[in-house]
Amino acid sequence: MAEFSGTELSGLPREDLEEMAEAAREVRACQRALAKTGDTVVGELLRGHGTLYEWRHYPPGDVYDAEYHAQYYYHCHPEGERPEGEHGHFHTFLRPLGMPDGVRPVPLPDFKEPDSDNDALSHLIGIAMDLAGQPVRLFTTNRWVTGETWYAAEDVTRMIETFVVDHARPSWPANRWITAMMRLFRPQIRTLLRERDETIRRWAEQHPGTYVYEDRELEVTSQIVISVDEQVAAVELALRGTRRRLSVLPEPPRYVAP
Repeated sequence: MAEFSGTELSGLPREDLEEMAEAAREVRACQRALAKTGDTVVGELLRGHGTLYEWRHYPPGDVYDAEYHAQYYYHCHPEGERPEGEHGHFHTFLRPLGMPDGVRPVPLPDFKEPDSDNDALSHLIGIAMDLAGQPVRLFTTNRWVTGETWYAAEDVTRMIETFVVDHARPSWPANRWITAMMRLFRPQIRTLLRERDETIRRWAEQHPGTYVYEDRELEVTSQIVISVDEQVAAVELALRGTRRRLSVLPEPPRYVAP
């Protein structure tokens, strides 16, 4: 499984890095507030639901922001099907009424216009959590996994910017945390989405007798190990680098008309 090197952030514009730094402060603030009472973002979604059942969505009915049309849920696979050390994962989505202008589904052979103008949702990214309730992996999936409508990677990348969950239920800190995670790991998510489409392309070439989007042999299309602490350190280092570049480069000459 790939790891994302902090040096890959060094080429980002300063504005992007500052947005990621703000997201990092938000992620850490949410985690710190929850930790004071022994809670985690995962625990926030499971609270009050009794026995944890595999495959069931938590909270029931998902979390949905009717203003931004962002949606997510948490669930667990059977223990034997989970990567070692992982508890479960979030799936994040955006519905059409929250998508940027000009975004349209890929015209696949089996595409059908939905009954509602807000039904053709897109999966954005999966966020896997360890047993301590900390994020450890980002991943993308094939279409059949979530029953999504398929959009091109560059369009899904644009959707990341509009994913916002800005209400208090079932948990204000959990909603703020997952919104900020999308910004903090934006470069990695962009890379994973491009790799997702490339995986789909290669699989279709190598398995000509199957319809790739419904092929149960292909589930995870790209993934990467993450660490909030390492990402925060990488952002801080990249920001220091932009400050050094700004201080070293001379001012452009200014000519004053005689």
